[in-house]
Amino acid sequence: MRKPAAGLWWWVALAGVLLLPWHMQQEGVGPASLLALFQDDPEAASAAAQAVRHGRFWFWPVLAALLVAAPAVLRPGMVRERRGLLLALGGLAGLAAIVAQGFAIGIRGWNAPWLEALFGPIEDRQFGIGLGGAVAAVGFLFQATDGLALRGAFKGDRFTAGAVGLLVGSILVFTFWPMATILVQAFGGRGELGPLAAFADRLADRKVWGLACIASAQSCGVAWNTLTLAVSTATAATALGLAFALIATRTSFPARHAMRLLTVLPIITPPFVIGLGLILIFGRSGVLNQVVEALTGAQLGRWIYGAQGVWLAQVFSFTPTAFLVLIGVVEGISPTMEEASRTLRASPMRTFTTVSLPLMRPGLANAWLVVFVESLADFGNPIVLGGSFGVLSTEIFFAVVGAQADFGRAAMLALVLLAFALAAFFLQRAVLGRRSYVSMSGKGDGGLPSTLPRPVSIAAFAIAVPWAILTVIVYVMALAGAFVKVWGRDWTPTLDHFERAFSITAAPGGGFILSGLAWNSLGTTVLLAAIAAPITAALGLLASWVLSRQRFAGRFALEFALMLTFAVPGTVIGVAYILTYNIPPLEITGTGIILVACFVFRNMPVGVRSGMAAMSQLDRSLDEASATLRATTFRTLCRVVLPLLKPAVLTALVYSFVRAMTTVSAVIFLVSAQHEMATVFIINRVINGDYGVSIAYSAALILLMVCAIGIIQLLVGNRRLGRRRAAAPAVIPVGGRA
Repeated sequence: MRKPAAGLWWWVALAGVLLLPWHMQQEGVGPASLLALFQDDPEAASAAAQAVRHGRFWFWPVLAALLVAAPAVLRPGMVRERRGLLLALGGLAGLAAIVAQGFAIGIRGWNAPWLEALFGPIEDRQFGIGLGGAVAAVGFLFQATDGLALRGAFKGDRFTAGAVGLLVGSILVFTFWPMATILVQAFGGRGELGPLAAFADRLADRKVWGLACIASAQSCGVAWNTLTLAVSTATAATALGLAFALIATRTSFPARHAMRLLTVLPIITPPFVIGLGLILIFGRSGVLNQVVEALTGAQLGRWIYGAQGVWLAQVFSFTPTAFLVLIGVVEGISPTMEEASRTLRASPMRTFTTVSLPLMRPGLANAWLVVFVESLADFGNPIVLGGSFGVLSTEIFFAVVGAQADFGRAAMLALVLLAFALAAFFLQRAVLGRRSYVSMSGKGDGGLPSTLPRPVSIAAFAIAVPWAILTVIVYVMALAGAFVKVWGRDWTPTLDHFERAFSITAAPGGGFILSGLAWNSLGTTVLLAAIAAPITAALGLLASWVLSRQRFAGRFALEFALMLTFAVPGTVIGVAYILTYNIPPLEITGTGIILVACFVFRNMPVGVRSGMAAMSQLDRSLDEASATLRATTFRTLCRVVLPLLKPAVLTALVYSFVRAMTTVSAVIFLVSAQHEMATVFIINRVINGDYGVSIAYSAALILLMVCAIGIIQLLVGNRRLGRRRAAAPAVIPVGGRA
């Protein structure tokens, strides 16, 4: 594959500056937008037209950045290092100019008094960056990374340099910027207190760090509640995920495929369904309490509301995440290593504990970290089942939506969450260390997968089967409400709720009309999730490849930055996105773009961790062999690495799609009348007491996502490792010979 010319991105930046409208257009972008250079309206003109024809001098630095790199593009015979220097300087200067002019002037003129004092007052204004600004920024970014590669950075590999530049740029725009916007609030003044004193006062709150629960019946601080809950949930969910993964890959259990689907079911469930099912079983008027009271006269009370109820719901919710991370790692263990252990007369149990289990360590550590962070940020389960048991995510929500609207307190609590996530991140790295976990190389692997030792098999079934049965009961109880007239009072079977949500009527002039209440939100949700899922998977797997295969300054910081939005509760993400993107230079609030961005950077860490766990099993000799045959880095990634990462690809696609379909806390502040999401529609119906339509909609979403997962599985396919399978036992006739 021929590499594109190093100056290609300069031409892209030139097109963004010269031909396309720089600012967002309310009517959208059409064919007339290509005449932006000749527009009389400055708001519809290109950057070059605004500078030359309309006297907006703040665009001249953007044009100057193009001139800096022009010799490197127009003189192809220039020395490689000098050409790289000009491209890098021009690209970085262009990015700096775009950022500076974007933040300097807003819809009311200068954004800072010192700028007005320096340049004088202006009557002009500018709105958010549009198509031209976005295209120019992308062009300048990759022009800069090309220049750095030509100068020898990233071993001279332009694809690697571009991948790192893309990840860093997207994280800066969609993670650090909104996080900085909201976290600055933590240091906001409080009465007569200065910034640092106000932060210390908020941080020392007894409600956050109190330890009254040790010596009395009072509850502990929300920080300790959150940490204890996250550790216990991550441990239990990882153990359950491992049990399901072992049964699915290392046993001949007849129902293992159904069990595999069952483990994924909670992850495709809309909000409140699991909590509602648990309440119907274990609540004060639940089935279990009624049976126990009828048989023994004892009342179990409201034990489901509190720490134990939240823990149970979170383990239900997050075990699928652990399973999706672990399944590819368990499948990737080399049978040859296990056969070698047995050849040396090691028992099956010793082989499992000394060979198989240590090779699963990257998957276990990554699954534990992902579930830990998910538990930290979980909002739906604590708000439904928490009762008096408070956690950081609910405290942040009440700080934002309460009468005080204390963004400073919410930001401080978010910082505590980030500190917990950082501690878990360091712990995970310490557990993995610098050991090698490679189990797939370029050599043939003809070993047979080992069956589980009997004690491990018994333990796995003892853990997984009861949990699977309980999962079925929870879903049957929860979804039954879609097929009865009035939840809890009139159990007459009916399909009225489905008809209200998804009715189709004949149009007067022929055809049909989607007249149901749910069609609008369903169409929007499916469209945005379908757009976000491949972007999320591509960025996540690209990040896992960069972090696993490349060595460069700042790699550790990039790895942690990718977990930031995952560690922060969705409510904080929503508020941060509103505060950041409601005003120039990037006005995307109320559009589908902000929802897609939220989905991508909220869900990408799962693809990153799953990809890194799978990548740790791939020998670098595979990459080196491809490079020896003169394949480009991009070709090696597509033709060698990705086919061996199909379980991680499937995990990233499935998780990103279903999370985009079912998330609520992150988007509840971001939806608009034009872009209503299914989960927000469901929550609003629940608040209004319309449980029938809500559960009917949830059932339809579950069915839709099961079909989507099947389609994704067919498109991705299975990873082929060239391993033998155990032959079926021969049938020996009576009295005959084998």
